[in-house]
Amino acid sequence: METTTPSQFDDIRPLLDSEVEETIAELIADPYFRRVAEPFIKPFSWEQFTATMGACKNKESFQRSIIYPVMKQLIGKTTSEMKGFGWEDADKVNGSLYISNHRDIVLDAAFLNILMFDKAMSTTEIAIGDNLLIYPWIEKLVRLNKSFLVKRGVSVRQMLQVSKHLSDYIHHTVTERSQSIWLAQREGRAKDSNDKTQVSLLKMLTLHNSTEPLATLRELRITPLAISYEIDPCDYLKAKEFQLKRDNPDYRKSGADDLENMVTGITGNKGRVHFRIGKNINKMLDYIPADTPKNEVVEKVATIIDNEIYRNYSFFPWNYLAYDMMSGERRYTEEYTREDVEAFDTYLNGQVSKIDIPNRDDAFLREKMVMMYGNVVRNKLLIP
Repeated sequence: METTTPSQFDDIRPLLDSEVEETIAELIADPYFRRVAEPFIKPFSWEQFTATMGACKNKESFQRSIIYPVMKQLIGKTTSEMKGFGWEDADKVNGSLYISNHRDIVLDAAFLNILMFDKAMSTTEIAIGDNLLIYPWIEKLVRLNKSFLVKRGVSVRQMLQVSKHLSDYIHHTVTERSQSIWLAQREGRAKDSNDKTQVSLLKMLTLHNSTEPLATLRELRITPLAISYEIDPCDYLKAKEFQLKRDNPDYRKSGADDLENMVTGITGNKGRVHFRIGKNINKMLDYIPADTPKNEVVEKVATIIDNEIYRNYSFFPWNYLAYDMMSGERRYTEEYTREDVEAFDTYLNGQVSKIDIPNRDDAFLREKMVMMYGNVVRNKLLIP
């Protein structure tokens, strides 16, 4: 039975089960949704797919009958391995707030939920920026798939009110409904894989009861999660964005760019993919004195989350090689072979060749991609 969500959150919450059938009918009738979905559902016909979809009466059956098989097929096509670790640290009874590093716009949370499905755990609700809801069918689909909306394009005057509303929703969901949530540690992906939790994100989480920031964070049972992709299919798009911003400081990505990143991330080869759940941070919060000023509290908590993510990364040969290339050291030569060196060089050349921009700076683009693979090793070395 679905737990209730107060109507004050109607503007951001996922769909209620009572809204599922109507929304599915609208999606099936949307030609734009069909155009995007059809390639992913093969070998099933559109008629077979929509019959299965139309039989779904709630979000759980939609995830089980539609999202799960489509994602399993995608995992089979685009990864060589998909593994989850640290399940002993996942709270199977109470809701938790999973905060993770952010690599892929769509798949970070989607993959986590598939792994949870396989463990017979309840899937998480997913925070998604409303800037990504480029078409009406995307909003319907994500809210059907247990996503709630984070409002991005609001004025400075509205920001506090919107942030407090979001904070209240997250606290209600985790503590009152015992429903876990996935949240990226920062707005947007870390383009250079230098993963840092945004202090402003933690400030938002404390707005629910800003007089007691430590107690407010503690009740969310924050559990850091490390996501490791052996290959990032969007690495060349991220490098391209670095050069465009370098050459024109006013450059801003368009909706079409976001869509290209989403499609490339979903369909591209990712090699091995690991998700590792870290320790709930509440015991570590006990070491922060109760009289610590709020700004210091959120900074200390950000560091705790970062270190737990760094501790739980998985490394692959290209990560060690990229670190040695970045640092000029030969620290990890035992971790990769000559074949790995040649394969990485060939891969980087191929990715750079996909970038079509004026004054393409090949050396700069390669350097940025090397950082994407090497920074994770550098960050782990920074743990005290």
